[in-house]
This record gives sequence, C-alpha cells and structure tokens, in this order.
Amino acid sequence: MAAVQNVGIVGAGAAGLTAAILLADAGIHVEVLEKAEVPQTLGSGITLQGNALRIFRQLGVWEQIEAKGYAFSTLGLRAPNPDGTVIAVLEDIRTGGEDLPATLGMYRPDLTAILRERAEQAGARISYGKTVIGITDDGGSVTVSTADGGTARYDLLIGADGLHSAVRKAIGIDVEPQPTGMGIWRAFVERPAEVVRTDLTYGGPCFIAGYCPTGPDTIYAYLVEKAQERKHEDGPRIMTELAAAYGGPWNEIRVSLDQSARINYTWFTTHLVDGPWNRGRSVIIGDAAHSCPPTVAQGAAMALEDAAVLAELLIKADDLTETLWKEFTDRRLDRAKAVVSASVQLGQWMLDGVRDADVPGLMHSLSTMLREPA
Repeated sequence: MAAVQNVGIVGAGAAGLTAAILLADAGIHVEVLEKAEVPQTLGSGITLQGNALRIFRQLGVWEQIEAKGYAFSTLGLRAPNPDGTVIAVLEDIRTGGEDLPATLGMYRPDLTAILRERAEQAGARISYGKTVIGITDDGGSVTVSTADGGTARYDLLIGADGLHSAVRKAIGIDVEPQPTGMGIWRAFVERPAEVVRTDLTYGGPCFIAGYCPTGPDTIYAYLVEKAQERKHEDGPRIMTELAAAYGGPWNEIRVSLDQSARINYTWFTTHLVDGPWNRGRSVIIGDAAHSCPPTVAQGAAMALEDAAVLAELLIKADDLTETLWKEFTDRRLDRAKAVVSASVQLGQWMLDGVRDADVPGLMHSLSTMLREPA
C-alpha cells in the first residue's frame, strides 16, 4: 500500500499535474487546488529538453506533446551583425536518450491542457478558485484553508505553486527568489520559415538574442538585457529597437513585434531551498523549491523530475517516514543545485564580461549529469 491515500496538490502547472497523474494512476485520491478561477488559456512559449520529454513519455502523453510542439536536436549560434551570420550549428545532447529529440518548444497553455486532461482521465480532481491561506499539520494529516472559506484534509500536501509559493511561506520556509541582474523580453509571434531550431546570438545590445520554434506556425523570441524598470506596454517599441542589431530571422520577427504581439518582461531570479523540502506532511517541489534563470532551459524539466521522483517514492513506501524524505532529498537536492548553479554562473559570466569562461565545459558537465534518470 502507498504511503498516502489522499493527497492535496497546490498548483495546476506542469509539476502539480505531473504529480497528480502519477499518484492518481496508482489509485491514490488526488485533489489539485488552483487559485485561478478557470483553466489558463494565455501564455508564451516554453523550451523543454530531453530529460523533460522522458517524463512525458512516462506519463503517456509524449505523442500528444510531440504533435503540438516543435522538436529539434541542433543548436545554432549566430553572429551579432546585420546579416545574422550563422557561426555554427551544433548537435545538441539528447538528455532524454537517443530515441527522443534533444529539445522541444511548444505553447505553454497547450502543454498544460494536455497534462490537465490526462490528470482528469486518471481520476484527479481539479478545484479552481482555491487560494491557500492556511495550513495546519496535526502529525497525522494536513488541513488546508482557502480564501473562499473552505477547508480540506489530506494525508499529504504538495506545494507546486510556483516562485511565490503560498505553501512555502505557510510551512515556515523563508527563502524567496532574488534577482540576478538580468531581464528578459519575450514575444510569442509567427514563425519565420528559416527558424527550425533555437539559434542564440551573444553580444550586441543584448546579452542574448534567441528564439525557439513552438509549433508549425509560431515561435517565442527573447532578448536578454540588464535588469531595469520596464513597462509591458512599451514592449513592441523596445524589442524592435533592441532587435534592430540582429539579422537573419530577426528581420522577419521584428515585423511581428507590434501591439498585437504577446510581449512580456520579467527579471531573472533564483532561489534554492538548500535542505529538506518538506515540513512534516507538507512538501514543496518545482519552482516553489528552486528556480533559476532560463540560461540552460532546465526549469520545467527540474519541476517534472521533482514530481516524478516524489510520486515514485510515495507509491512504493508503506508510510511517510524520515527515510522517505531523506531519499527524496538525496535524489533531488544536489541535481537541482547543480542546475541552479550553472544557470546563475552563465548569467554572471555575461554580466561580468568574462571572455574566457569555460562555457562548453560547464554545459558538458551539466548535460552528462542530466542524461542519467533522476
């Protein structure tokens, strides 16, 4: 018998829904508490590397995701000049195994919709309009209070509620995301025919200019600059001005950067709960436990791995014990820490203008680790 029979999960994102699918498939009663009133249908793109795709195959949704997204296994490097000269096209490491692509881009709401449907088919219940305001652990169960006046009791509570996790705060973990000094403009626009993979340009007016195809007709394009106060409504103008230095597909992308484009601006942040992620019968995973700049595109993959490892341990154990929590920490903390450290290091080298940084060595070491299942 599994360690728990009744699990509450806060957050209907990729981490929470992955945990819900695996636990519900094992016959465990699962309720997902989502603060949004309805399923989210708007968003931008997401880059998913092979170790994330490996989890989707485990969930039985890989074929659906492959059909909705855009898969590729090379990485392009371009010069920061008006021609966007291609410097190199590199074979990317397939961290999910040779039978999966190295990378897949897709529209984030499409990913969530696939996982949500799969979770509901598995028997998980998703409750909307549920903002967590209190958590009480009596040693044998966890009672959750929500802003609508409701309460619910579970054997275990999983906080998969993102960067500013209410669960993290409620269980007394005072770690918060901190800015790293970079900001990113993202735009979801039409795909130029030339864009068949991610191409990165380092230098010019931005630290990084890049894009990722997310489907037959769409991409998300991004420009990374020094963090500053920006207004979203200025996005079309600012992105167009910054992108003027870059050629190749950027010539066509710039035309799409008008008021109808979905453009947003955020700062890069990072945090890591450096120790056990549980407090009693509550545990945090994904961005609630760790976050990093998207410089190595591993944020979503780490969240999915957290969910898969936690579900595996809960299903095979007979009870919630310190042994279970120690194994979870042993399998997840160092791996997440390595990803956070590498992501932050890459950004810091750019901020400091380090020209002799061993980027290939860092990325090879990280990819070698990620090829091993979590």
